[in-house]
Amino acid sequence: MKKAKQGKKIMTSFLGGSITQGSLSSSLELCYAYLVFEWWKKKFPQSEIKLINAGIGGTTSQFGAARVKEHLLKYNPDFILIEFAVNDENSEFFEETYEGLIRKTYGDVCAPAILLMNNVRYDDGTNAEERHVKVARAYDLPMVSMKSAIWPDIESGRISGSSISPDGLHPNDRGHALVAGAVIAFLEKVFLEMDKEEAPACFEAGALPVPITANAYENAIRYQNDNFTPQLNGFEADLSPQNGIADIFKKGWCAFREGDKVRFEVDGTEIAVQYRKSVHKPAPVAKAVVDGKEDDAVILDGNFEEDWGDCLYIDTVGRHMETGKHTVELAIIKAHEDDAVPFYLVSVIVSGPCGLQQDANFLLQ
Repeated sequence: MKKAKQGKKIMTSFLGGSITQGSLSSSLELCYAYLVFEWWKKKFPQSEIKLINAGIGGTTSQFGAARVKEHLLKYNPDFILIEFAVNDENSEFFEETYEGLIRKTYGDVCAPAILLMNNVRYDDGTNAEERHVKVARAYDLPMVSMKSAIWPDIESGRISGSSISPDGLHPNDRGHALVAGAVIAFLEKVFLEMDKEEAPACFEAGALPVPITANAYENAIRYQNDNFTPQLNGFEADLSPQNGIADIFKKGWCAFREGDKVRFEVDGTEIAVQYRKSVHKPAPVAKAVVDGKEDDAVILDGNFEEDWGDCLYIDTVGRHMETGKHTVELAIIKAHEDDAVPFYLVSVIVSGPCGLQQDANFLLQ
């Protein structure tokens, strides 16, 4: 804010899922992210304020940790709002992925101001706040909670949940305005105290606190066909151009037939497979096998059981494994003559303890 007050250019940015992307708002200008961006512009007319909205529907902090560098940090944002509370489950796993995302963002050379935000389900009041708030406290980061700002009014009957969210999850225009209002109320408090001396951080300058989890996701890397050369045996690289980050099913690999395979060798302790679950059925089904362990194979079903659209889905196929090289092979185990779409492998996400040097190599036969 001090930088904006001086008339310098400011990049505001938002990272999250479908609510951040603007789902169920009647226009992108009425989603909470844009409304918060508008507050910045009105509050600091002397400054050129820009916006990056990096919301992608149906995604979690696991994917966020792998994409935040490419989608946000490389643009040197000044302000980042991060929100994954209704896509992350309230589990130890997502506490770890969330911490990895926060560490990767907070420790970046662009040194952004970070505001954490938790949306809430408007039908039952659930989210991952219990896990996320532990990370926020460990890093002394502010957090705005819709479970505190909006949910009590729904519980008391002052607000009807269906009046602000037709599906119990995604806010409509009124709901987005309420979410933006809660965020703006916090920003207004910061604005009023902007010229006061800031309290020192709870950790030494230039060094992040000791992680509160195993912290295997801070250095997550996403491999696609523009930075990864696997062994293809039936799978084909999709070389069609990508039109922005919302064009999510690009730079991956397609497969059409039973027996089609693709194989990778990677360095890390965590491996996840990101693929398309499609509403267009039938679609092929694959399995993922790590280090040849068929008994631990993970089934990757390309058929999506919901109806809101194709889903960018992640299955974790290896977690907290031994440090070193691992292989992962995908094979189509079920295809149909009338498949509506091919199996689409979007990426492989690899990570490991901070400091582990990762590499992806062509695996020779």
